[in-house]
Amino acid sequence: MAETAVFAELLRQLSAVGSVRRELGRALPAGCSEGSATVLALLGHHGAMRLGRLAELQNVDVSVTSRHVAQLAMLGWIDRKPDPADRRSRILRLTSEGRARLAEISEVRSRDLAARLADWSNEDVLGLARLLARLRADFDTPWDGQHTYAHSSEGALRSHTPAA
Repeated sequence: MAETAVFAELLRQLSAVGSVRRELGRALPAGCSEGSATVLALLGHHGAMRLGRLAELQNVDVSVTSRHVAQLAMLGWIDRKPDPADRRSRILRLTSEGRARLAEISEVRSRDLAARLADWSNEDVLGLARLLARLRADFDTPWDGQHTYAHSSEGALRSHTPAA
């Protein structure tokens, strides 16, 4: 297992990735947020699905996904048809306009990345992509939900509490 300092550096770099995502988000079409672009990308990659599955893939609450879906439906980029298996549910699909917008977003972002990483080798880019996929997969696996800081901070509190 790596040393604590290594994980601290990883945390700093992961925070910095947020600024990269925000920069890439500046190239989104009017009316399309980063979350909405993610919804488009997931529907483009996985195909038609229910809202609950889409929220699960994003690892966010259904209410968050629902707002993005409503925005995209208003733009005409996705449609919501009744699910034949359960008429109370809706199946979400990209429209032809949604597919065109997704292709446009993908092209612009790929061009931006290519320009920013022009001095990277293909091996470096693919290596980073593999490592990010591995990181995501490790966070997709079931976890007991126990944060170790809760246990270690309790011990730290006990060790710093004056004896009565």
